[in-house]
Amino acid sequence: MKQIRNIMFILIIAALSLFACENQDRDNVHNLVNIDHLKHLYTEVTLENGNEVGVINIYSEYPDYTYTIEPNEGFSCVDDVARALVFLSAYTKNSNDPEIEIMIDKMTGFILSMQAENGYFYNFLWGDMSINKTYKTSLAEPNWWSWRALWALSEIYPKLNGNLAERTKSATEQIIETVKNKYLDLPKNTILFEGMTLPNWFPSGTAYDQSAILMIGMESYYNNIKKDTALIELIEKFAEGLLLTQKGDRNNFPYGAYLSWNNLWHAYGNMQAYAMLRAGKLLGRDDFIESALSEINHFYPYLINAGYLHHIYIKETDGQIYEAEKRMYPQIAYGIRPTVYACLEAYNVTGERKYIDMAQQLASWLAGNNPAGQQMYDPETGRCFDGIGSENEVNKNSGAESTIEALLILQAIKNHPVADMNNIYE
Repeated sequence: MKQIRNIMFILIIAALSLFACENQDRDNVHNLVNIDHLKHLYTEVTLENGNEVGVINIYSEYPDYTYTIEPNEGFSCVDDVARALVFLSAYTKNSNDPEIEIMIDKMTGFILSMQAENGYFYNFLWGDMSINKTYKTSLAEPNWWSWRALWALSEIYPKLNGNLAERTKSATEQIIETVKNKYLDLPKNTILFEGMTLPNWFPSGTAYDQSAILMIGMESYYNNIKKDTALIELIEKFAEGLLLTQKGDRNNFPYGAYLSWNNLWHAYGNMQAYAMLRAGKLLGRDDFIESALSEINHFYPYLINAGYLHHIYIKETDGQIYEAEKRMYPQIAYGIRPTVYACLEAYNVTGERKYIDMAQQLASWLAGNNPAGQQMYDPETGRCFDGIGSENEVNKNSGAESTIEALLILQAIKNHPVADMNNIYE
């Protein structure tokens, strides 16, 4: 009898151990969002003007992941600090970490310090802590970094207090006024380019990719800071233009893809479908929603079946659209994250499970479901490799953009009520 009891005890302990291991594995899956490397990239510095701020180092090189400085640009930029703030805004929804709160305040201070008198933002910071005001990717102008600054400041504003909140509100009001003055009354002109009639009332005329981020930033400002009805008009104006950039359909190339710039579609920053879904909900425009779903339903499967793409140039002749150039590489996390955002939002709008499945499939690019068969994001370190150059070439550096874009993907899935992290790293 005693021997039977001992055997039963051993079996119970074994079962409990197995259950504990399964639970630990499950917990590890649900803790995929590892910010250790992001914290490694984070640094607090004193700017030339004496302001103490927090920045994100842009480049981190394999194998030691030490920092490097780009000689024409600098070592940190508004683009990546803004990315980090958007991520931390989502990351802190269910947590209150004092260390993270300090990072948020100091990075907000950095972006505010980079605003120019015209309302736009300089982008890069030199190693001597002075602002790069001259290089083409750092000018205070209507460009990627200014739109991303607006988005980040508007997202993080509800978490701020006191003087920092007031400064943030003032900074966003300034860029919003600049944007309204420039684009509200801009005529809806079109251009003929490579046989296609394209809208020309966007930043830089045809920067449709940038405009999607600006639309999201304006919506965030409208929701979190001020109900400025002029922004509704401007979001609608851009969204109506994006309808004209959508080419092909269910059966015809390029299968409902939105162009990014002139006759070019590229993967990175291609947030038009996500922006159109958000605009459709905000404005009650079903045509915007249907347009976005068309890209997701028809173009995204094309991308997946192709093993993902970096860019496509198209031309139109006699009403027929054809591929002028297509390139598969490099592939980067920044090219995957916009599609995941769009699919999750498509589920929010429609309630159709297929969009969750597609979001998880796209996100699994990070776990090795990619042409190189390489795990790009490592949950143990929080690093995401910088890109895939070919089936046999992976850039093992892990800089700010790749790291944060991977975290944005995983955090969006983690925060979603239906998507399941288990379906990415199985």
